[in-house]
Amino acid sequence: MTDSILPVFSDSRIAEVAERLTTSQVGMIAGTVANMAGLYLAKTIEVERLGAFASAGLGASPTWNIFCIDGGIAFTPDLGVVGDMRLRLDLDALKILDGGFAWAPTEIFDQHGAPLPVDPRGRLRRIQRELEDAGLETLVGHELEFTITAEDGTPFARPGWAPYGLGPVLDHEAFLVELLSSCAAAGIPLEQLHAEYAPAQFEFSLPPVAPLAAADGVVLARLIIGRLARKHGLRASFSPFPFAGGGGNGAHIHYSFSRDGASLFSGGKGPHGITAEGGSSIAGILAALPGIQGVLAGSILSGSRLRPGYWSGAYACWGRENREAAVRFLEANRGNPKGANVEVKIVDPSSNPYLTTAAILGAALEGIRSSLTLPAEVTANPAEQTEVQQQESATVLLPSELGPTLDALAGSELAARILGEEIVDAVLAVRRWELDHYGSADAEQLPERFRFAWSI
Repeated sequence: MTDSILPVFSDSRIAEVAERLTTSQVGMIAGTVANMAGLYLAKTIEVERLGAFASAGLGASPTWNIFCIDGGIAFTPDLGVVGDMRLRLDLDALKILDGGFAWAPTEIFDQHGAPLPVDPRGRLRRIQRELEDAGLETLVGHELEFTITAEDGTPFARPGWAPYGLGPVLDHEAFLVELLSSCAAAGIPLEQLHAEYAPAQFEFSLPPVAPLAAADGVVLARLIIGRLARKHGLRASFSPFPFAGGGGNGAHIHYSFSRDGASLFSGGKGPHGITAEGGSSIAGILAALPGIQGVLAGSILSGSRLRPGYWSGAYACWGRENREAAVRFLEANRGNPKGANVEVKIVDPSSNPYLTTAAILGAALEGIRSSLTLPAEVTANPAEQTEVQQQESATVLLPSELGPTLDALAGSELAARILGEEIVDAVLAVRRWELDHYGSADAEQLPERFRFAWSI
């Protein structure tokens, strides 16, 4: 059973971890925060300061939550220059990497030790607890796409780039081999790694684990990629749209539910064996998508990726193995031995992985609690549906414009209930900053300006 807040670590536990770090010759420990703009901020210490970081926590301004992709600060009535937060290291999630480097996520508290409601990781921890209390065993798997460039940020001009080809893998063999081995050594062995559709684009899949550990794995994998890219004279972009006229990077999320060991997506009377509860969870996500899109794909570049024909899930509908649907169902069969699961495709890497996971799972749980009915399946390209078919499947084309996306988030009672008003307000603040400052900018220049905004 997962605690609803980060536990208080005993002196003996801190001493045990410190000894392990010393034995491994760790010289630096980084504790990270993923903020509302999808940026990764950190405090670093030596091993001797481990106790302070894990117990009392290290101080940080509330503005950490609302730092923007251009270095601006999107102040809100609750988040400004006055006050202080404490970042506490989660020793249970700490990982030792090579080169004397260790990493762990942090959670945010006030100076009296109370958890702050604006903390994304703490919010996901509570959602995971709600799922457990509802009797649901939950697994989450993340897929991440990224684009590599030369060290100066310019694209690789490889003649004859083949989408999903072996040639691009050989071009960057040393980098990719070390990525596979480094992730395995860190406890997040990649399920697969391949070249993607766009030039110099790659995708990998993380193994399905509990929700909190899954989101931590995203941060850790991106950290590993950032370190290795530097080592190999490369840069890695996690921008949703790194090059004008090119393809976009996604951050798809898969989830599965089971109850008492039985999958909610197999053995039922619904389509493809989906049970009533499993169907309600999918219906819950579909109903919530317009309101939570600003959390899943709400940056100034998200809309450039989220378009029909890009396999980005631009249509809010569901279908088995339908890559144009926002919700893709994967059936349990010989080719899918880990069992049936659901993929949400509209998520991109400019988002916060803790918030995206919390929003999706919270919406799915809300669908189960409300016994929502699963809409009709879309079995073809959603763009080719008749008006009647669109009504039967409740298909909605999600907006690619940021203004309507943020307005929908601001008006979503469900988003506020799942994530808390403090988090929704902070997300709206950083994304409206992007809209206000860059909404009328040259669309050709934005990808270049923010190509590495979400890189580590």
